This record gives sequence, C-alpha cells and structure tokens, in this order.
Amino acid sequence: MASSREKIFSTLRRGLGRGPEDAAAQSRVNQRISNPQPNLIPQRAQLPQPQQVELFIEKATALTVTVDRVATPSDVPEAVATYLAQRNLPTSIRMAPNPMLESIPWADKPMLSIETGPGRSQDLVSVTPAFAGIAETGTLMLHSGSQTSTTLHFVPDNHIVVMRSSQITGSMEDAFARLRQSIGGVANWPRSVNLVTGPSRTADIEGVPVLGAHGPRQLHIVLIDDAA
Repeated sequence: MASSREKIFSTLRRGLGRGPEDAAAQSRVNQRISNPQPNLIPQRAQLPQPQQVELFIEKATALTVTVDRVATPSDVPEAVATYLAQRNLPTSIRMAPNPMLESIPWADKPMLSIETGPGRSQDLVSVTPAFAGIAETGTLMLHSGSQTSTTLHFVPDNHIVVMRSSQITGSMEDAFARLRQSIGGVANWPRSVNLVTGPSRTADIEGVPVLGAHGPRQLHIVLIDDAA
C-alpha cells in the first residue's frame, strides 16, 4: 500500500514540477493518513441516536426518498412486496450476495423472484445493504466489495436499500470513522465509496430536473428498527 501511494505521489509531484519530498514532509503525510482528524463538524446531527434516526428520515424523504420502517428482518419481504405492488413493478429482484440480506426469510413471499449477483442493464429492481446512513443530510454511504457490487447501486431503475436504524450516524465524519474502524484501517479501503443523497437527478439542460440521469429513478429504504 505504501509503495503504491508513493508511486501516485511521485507522479503528482512530477506533474507539478516538484522534486521528491523530504523525510519530514513524508512523515507528516503518513501521520495524517494513519491518524485522520476531523475538521469542524456541524452540531445539528450531534443528537441521541433515536433523534438521529428521525432526522435521517426527515432529510431523506425531503429528497423524494421513500422510507418504510419495520420492526424485524422478518418484516422485510412483506415491505418489499408491498412497495413493488404499489408501483406496479416486477417482482424479479437482483440482490447483493450479502449475509445480512440472505438471512432474511424471503421464502415467506414466494411471489418474489430473487437472483444474486452484480447489476445488469435488464434489471429493474435491486436490493442492497448500506454501510451507513448520515442523519445530517439524509445520505447513504455505500461501498463496493464482493458482497456489495456497485452496479447494483446505479444500474437498475429502482434501488431498494435494507438497513438497520443502528447504522445511522450523525455526520459524514462519523460515517467515515465507522468505515475505517470496520475495515481495519486505510490499507483495506474499498475500491469505491459512494455517498448517495436521493435518487439520481440532473437539471443540466435548461434547468429542467430529470430523474435517473446517472443512476436509479427511485430510491426506497426499508429500515429495520433495532436501535432499542
């Protein structure tokens, strides 16, 4: 990891017309990477965890995200089936091969046809976990990996996220701190970390908002209440 990082830094320094860094500068960089310190963090999301959950839902729904709260993982299949029926969506789902999702009793809803694997252009509905929810902005933190393909986050038109309320944290800095702790440091950093705030949208052309420009048109969260 250190060798790869030094190669990248060397390329950047050459592009900027700078020579090699001295030992003191390298030490400062390594210290900051190994022991990152947050900058100023807004106070609005520094709340007790139940209030962070409420703030997250408030912020997410303001961005046209739909949120369904359920009591247990066993309630998830019913919530997903109801969501699909209400929007006249197919019951064929492309799901991430994630242990938390696979432990859910999907067989309780035999009408749901579930396949696992990365997202494909023909998939209309995907179901994935999220690493964290950020209460400050209603943002989801998603990352890539063998159990969480990035294509499932962006290729299907309809993205359903199943997560636990205990995964909701206050700020972006809090979420990144959790991620570093979870993976055991920057040496194991995922290839991509995506911060998703609402469905994909753009207003580049004549200021007219268009959904689904760079990802799903609809984003739905099934939130399992486990904070208590």
